[in-house]
Amino acid sequence: MEDKRQFDFQIFKRVLNLATPYKSILLFCAGLAVVLAPVTVIRPYLIKEMVDKYIFKSDIEGMIYMTCLILGVLMVNVILRYLFIYYTNWLGQSVIRDLRIKVFNHITSLKLRYFDTTPIGTSTTRTINDIETINSIFTQGVITIIADLLTLIAVLVIMTITSWKLTLICLTTAPFLILATYIFKEKVKASFQVVRTQIQRMNAFLQERISGIKVVQIFNAEEQQMATFKEINREYTQANLNSILYYAIFFPVVEIISAIALGLMVWWGAKGVIANDVSLGALIAFPLFLSLLFRPIRLLADKFNTLQMGLVAAGRVFSLLDRDEKINDDGKEVVKKLSGDIEFEHVDFAYNDKDYVLKDISFKLPECNTLAIVGSTGSGKSTIINILNRFYEINSGTIKIGDQDISELTLESLRSRISIVLQDVFLFSGSVFENISLKNPEITLEKVVEASKMIGAHEFIEKLPGGYHYQVMERGATLSMGQRQLISFVRALVFNPDILILDEATSSIDPESESVIQYAIEKLISKRTSIIIAHRLSTIKHADKIMVLDAGKIMEYGSHNELIQKKEGHYKSLYEMQFIEVG
Repeated sequence: MEDKRQFDFQIFKRVLNLATPYKSILLFCAGLAVVLAPVTVIRPYLIKEMVDKYIFKSDIEGMIYMTCLILGVLMVNVILRYLFIYYTNWLGQSVIRDLRIKVFNHITSLKLRYFDTTPIGTSTTRTINDIETINSIFTQGVITIIADLLTLIAVLVIMTITSWKLTLICLTTAPFLILATYIFKEKVKASFQVVRTQIQRMNAFLQERISGIKVVQIFNAEEQQMATFKEINREYTQANLNSILYYAIFFPVVEIISAIALGLMVWWGAKGVIANDVSLGALIAFPLFLSLLFRPIRLLADKFNTLQMGLVAAGRVFSLLDRDEKINDDGKEVVKKLSGDIEFEHVDFAYNDKDYVLKDISFKLPECNTLAIVGSTGSGKSTIINILNRFYEINSGTIKIGDQDISELTLESLRSRISIVLQDVFLFSGSVFENISLKNPEITLEKVVEASKMIGAHEFIEKLPGGYHYQVMERGATLSMGQRQLISFVRALVFNPDILILDEATSSIDPESESVIQYAIEKLISKRTSIIIAHRLSTIKHADKIMVLDAGKIMEYGSHNELIQKKEGHYKSLYEMQFIEVG
């Protein structure tokens, strides 16, 4: 409901606190705003003085002096205006640069549950569009509003000093101007909120469709997706046109009101000049005063809306920063090596705290042994490795490595000693070396080459244009599935983990690559504790232990030979089913 508030001072205060590291620049900009007000309005008054005291008295020296003075004031105004615009924008950019880093760090530390329920486009909108909108609070919002208000006050004071009668005549149109400004402010505010919503919707749509373009093309769904995009694009365009419409109406209305005020001023002022109630200099200066008076009034409504929208965007960013969905990193123990058996004791887990995916899971995997986990889709296989890495917190029970409860370890020391190879390999835009090392300064090219040779990936990497410096496109689109998987194996090995997890790492591999991948797996799991999740039972029959899961429960646990000898065992049924299919 934040969008319906008139003005959220709490959010405004938090935004200003973002500028605390740049307090001196903020105060400097505020000081410039104070100085600019009188400097801006003094020129029309000097012109009035020049007309009344020098022009009609043919005082050439006085005219030259006043001309130089006006030019001097103009130059000072230009310099101050330049400094004001530059440093308010510098301040805004500095603040949002820091905020982007803060938001990115926060997002990367959130639980995976956040990403399970939040479209990527929404997070992108928060990190880019909304933060960029916050910039306007500094560049076009609070400081410039203060500057315009001070200018407005200064203009009214100088106008009153010059001629209070002409000032009153000019202000007769003020109620109409205030009413038009209020209506404009409310209408534009509402339209901007719709624009922000549509931007978020479009970002989410584009992110998903571009990421899943292969699925769109496979099922010839381009026309349907285009129709949906056209609708989203039409609504986004209409939202922008609605806001433009209000500007197109408001600015001409202000021009009409200011023209009426000018007409009244000229009519009354001319009579005053004839009656010697108003000086000719005042009559000449007042159109300039009116221009200075109506310009900030015309822009104030727009700037206030900009400030309001900046606060709405800030509210959304702060709501993301305030999300307490991080894994509690309360562990104090920092370990350089994870040694000992992996033991699950009566572990229960549910993603939504009610529908349990794992139910009373208890098992023990001896150190340097390999555990294979099998079961149907949704049985809880991947969930076990998720909670072992503490991507999610368990609801009850304990998980130990050696005699150490993993909740007592720092997240960094736990995860740095575990490597996971996923079925869907994700490669970033960058070189092969960067995708393997993830830009870890401790991992040198020599280490990567050594690991690649050990895995059997060096030969194919060397054949790539540029070798280890070959530029991988987003998600590794230019590489085959087997090549991407080999790179992920090298990535897992080069970090020299104590525990290795393979999550269906061979399920998408073609028969030609399988022998190479199988060799890589044997090298990876050698002399380290390993957990393998696989559908192909032929790849796991040499595992030390095999665990069969069904609906979140352990149905069987033992070696391949032990489980295959059970007359009506789950594992035996699965193995025979695959053996018959292969045969």
